[in-house]
Amino acid sequence: MSKNKRLALLSMCACLAMLLSFVESRIPPLTAIPGIKMGLANIAVMFTMYKMGTKEAAIVSAIRIVLLALLFGSFVSFLYSLAGAILSFTVMLLLRKIKLFSTLGVSVAGGVCHNIGQITMACILLETNVIVYYLPFLLLSGTVTGIMIGAASALLIKRIKIK
Repeated sequence: MSKNKRLALLSMCACLAMLLSFVESRIPPLTAIPGIKMGLANIAVMFTMYKMGTKEAAIVSAIRIVLLALLFGSFVSFLYSLAGAILSFTVMLLLRKIKLFSTLGVSVAGGVCHNIGQITMACILLETNVIVYYLPFLLLSGTVTGIMIGAASALLIKRIKIK
């Protein structure tokens, strides 16, 4: 693939991640538990990771986090997103490299670790550990949404050929 095509595809993946995040922010909460989201942007990140490489996926994730915080969020939302993204991306990268897990397994681990990263950041910012009691609900939601996002990602990874 030429350098220009690669840059164009990377740009499209970053735009898709931002668009999916924005669309998700407009969907009413699916549960009465605050903070539970599907993580739709992770479809673009996982697609990029499997089709283009880990460096490119990290770029897509970073662009999404920074631009969404600047356009629609706050510094605190940036910190929560960053903490979740760093932990989940690191775990997904490691699991993908050891090749013991399918795309679905990598996605579930990413969803769960994203929630762990956000709870860790909340404990730091709020200077309390009480919020850890919220973690079981987030781990369950991270597992369920990780399955859905992993299935969608696996389908795209399989069907979209990059030349």
